[in-house]
Amino acid sequence: MKVLALVTQKGGTGKSSLAVSLAVAAEESGLKTCILDVDPQGTAAEWRARRTAERPEVEAINWSFLSSRLYTLKRERCDLIIIDTPGANNAAAEAAMRDATLCIIPVRPSVADIEAAKPTIRYLSDRDKPFAFVLNQCPVGGRTARTSNAYRALQLLSAVSDATLANRADHMDALAAGLGVTEHAPSGKAAAETRALLSWLLAQLERPQRGRRNEAPAREARG
Repeated sequence: MKVLALVTQKGGTGKSSLAVSLAVAAEESGLKTCILDVDPQGTAAEWRARRTAERPEVEAINWSFLSSRLYTLKRERCDLIIIDTPGANNAAAEAAMRDATLCIIPVRPSVADIEAAKPTIRYLSDRDKPFAFVLNQCPVGGRTARTSNAYRALQLLSAVSDATLANRADHMDALAAGLGVTEHAPSGKAAAETRALLSWLLAQLERPQRGRRNEAPAREARG
């Protein structure tokens, strides 16, 4: 069983929308998937309440029960767990980061988002936890200069997904309808980007995980 945790103290980066659409795409690829929502805001759990399909399973739980629930899901032969966390570095986020196979930091292509991710990066680097960045809510129209500059800046800190997600209405519409973006518009660009991201993440999960790529990025993140 693999565990992905979506973490960052910056609000509005699209963690919940990303969590549910990745989970749906993973189910469509044949993986038994569960979302654990440890965010008191409960966006993923509310999405589940609007949904008619039974899977993926979504559970809103207190962070203090996270480890025990993961143990049970492993015994139930779940393939992939996606943890949706609060937009803050608190006990819930720390529990998710501790138990994750790989931590994903969604970042919009802006200096403010990259700077806001530094506390999360420091926490993960200090504990030698593997993490990677996903550029989310990027300008529509291909790899813009702003997206390219953010990609290069993030590469200095850790791995960055080659698959970027544009700021497309399909993501918001799917979330509102209780759907994943690959269900809402299966042939759309947002769906294709989400499938590409899932493929990249699954490949990362199969690789031997290391927390820090080298000492230089960790020192830079502490600056």
